[in-house]
Amino acid sequence: MAGRGERFDVIVVGAGPAGLSAAYLLAKEHLKVVVIERGDFAGAKNVMGGVLYRQPTADIFPDFWKEAPLERHILETQAWVLTENAAFKAAHRHTAFDREPYNAFTVFRARFDKWMAAKVRAAGALIVPETVVESAIMDGDRVIGVQTGRPDGDLYADVVIAADGANSLLAQNVGLRKEIRPDEAALAVKEVIALPREVINDRFNLTGDQGATIELYADSTAGMMGTAWIYTNRDSLSVGVGVMISDLVERGLQPNDLLEHLKAHPMVAPLLEGGETREYLAHLLPEGGLRAMPRLYTHGMLVAGDAAMLINSLHREGSNLAMTSGRFAAEAVLHARERGDFSAETLAHYGRLLRRSYVFRDLHKYRNLARFFETHPEFFTLYPDLLNEAAREMLTVDGVPKRRKQRKIFWSALRRRMPWRMALDFFKAWRSIA
Repeated sequence: MAGRGERFDVIVVGAGPAGLSAAYLLAKEHLKVVVIERGDFAGAKNVMGGVLYRQPTADIFPDFWKEAPLERHILETQAWVLTENAAFKAAHRHTAFDREPYNAFTVFRARFDKWMAAKVRAAGALIVPETVVESAIMDGDRVIGVQTGRPDGDLYADVVIAADGANSLLAQNVGLRKEIRPDEAALAVKEVIALPREVINDRFNLTGDQGATIELYADSTAGMMGTAWIYTNRDSLSVGVGVMISDLVERGLQPNDLLEHLKAHPMVAPLLEGGETREYLAHLLPEGGLRAMPRLYTHGMLVAGDAAMLINSLHREGSNLAMTSGRFAAEAVLHARERGDFSAETLAHYGRLLRRSYVFRDLHKYRNLARFFETHPEFFTLYPDLLNEAAREMLTVDGVPKRRKQRKIFWSALRRRMPWRMALDFFKAWRSIA
């Protein structure tokens, strides 16, 4: 039974996109909500690459782009496949992305999360920073509250929403998940490099508040499974790289080594020239996908955001999945409240909402992708080399007929990989994303 301690309708653990979204929607329905955040303020410990998508955010905060602290709207998305001295580039730019309400924005989480937190407070929720949740309070197999590190800090509620990040200690404490494994998590590091606004616009062919993103593969991660990125902000660039922890351990590398390697690349360095590092940040990313997803609910508790392994790395989507899961968590709590029943059977509505949405459908679509790349490292080493070698050969005008160049490319590839093996590799790659 509940002991002494303040009682709420809902306790949210973690003031990130998932937790704040759930808290905002529940507070608007006049529930008594408290958000517990271990950082000094909402956003103090929250890190992401820096891209926020409009539609999932507007589902919770309509017209947010008119007042929220955003950096730039994304006009162009680029993908680079790097080798030591080259880059094979693809890009997409569309005028539709240059009109309100826009598609995506670059943001700084410390600023944007503080803005969300202010909205949550205005809706009537209480946010308690600098507070660590040490464990769940149980009544048999039912979660009835949380124990914090504060004196007399036990709190009670009908339901707890665990949105406490990739290595969710609360979900582990309740038994919904095990400790995240090195092959289920990536460590991402990021620098914010200050540059004048006009310099950024010139280097990325932008005007006004237009923004661009670059995703970089292969040599950007020293051939390990992962990705790097360069995102434009108003007067800075967010430059980062993330790789699997298991690969870092195996190679004996530090993530900062990879970041310095990226910044020194001959295709990257000119974009950063003259910049001054303003911030350095690191963050754990849950990369286990659908196969590593924990149980998402139990009696009296739901799991949302990174704590639920909700990241789609191939499409750099994390914040949108987190906010959507927070919205669904709020809907599930309201559903349970209507019935006066917070059992796992009733809170299973949360799982149904996720399964019907793009969140589960996309994660299911790419459920085999991580395992495929783990077993086919040539997509980060051999194939980028072959691609850039072929492009250089065909674009070099040196009096050699094109048919002879094509034969040279073929025999060069044949010496390094049998054609049937290459065909099989690319067929399996297609199957893993089809």
